[in-house]
Amino acid sequence: MELSQAIRTRQSIRKYVSGAEIPDEHVKRMLEAAMMAPSACNSRPWKFVVVKSAEMKEKLATVHPFCGHLREASLAIVVCGLPEAQRRVAQGFWPQDCAAATENILLQARDLGYGTCWCGVYPREDRSEAVRSLLETDGVPFCLITVGVPNETPAVRGFYDEERVEYR
Repeated sequence: MELSQAIRTRQSIRKYVSGAEIPDEHVKRMLEAAMMAPSACNSRPWKFVVVKSAEMKEKLATVHPFCGHLREASLAIVVCGLPEAQRRVAQGFWPQDCAAATENILLQARDLGYGTCWCGVYPREDRSEAVRSLLETDGVPFCLITVGVPNETPAVRGFYDEERVEYR
């Protein structure tokens, strides 16, 4: 799939083929794409937690009010920020860096034929702490991405809006 097509056809998927497995090499490609994202001063202030177990998916779906669809997804990738990894000049930019990594995961997954849904965690402190505690990670959970074989084809919702463009 061409990049332009992946960008223009990506949509949030909330219905998945239950029990579909994603090969480890595809998971690795998604994570490689994430780590190719730009970051302030190339500080790469991120870590990724791949969740495959049904038990942990259930627990995450319980603590995140908008992730019920995780129960049917093949896996979740939790993008975590590492604010302390940033150099002084790059301090505070970790959320933007994690967002860039997240978008790369979404596009790589689309290219591989999978559906995804970006579920926000940060800056909701209660949600972030609940996910961090469940995963026993030292990172700050930024978002949770559900990944799987789509079992729906929702309409693409993005569009170009000339009214939101200014030229100077």
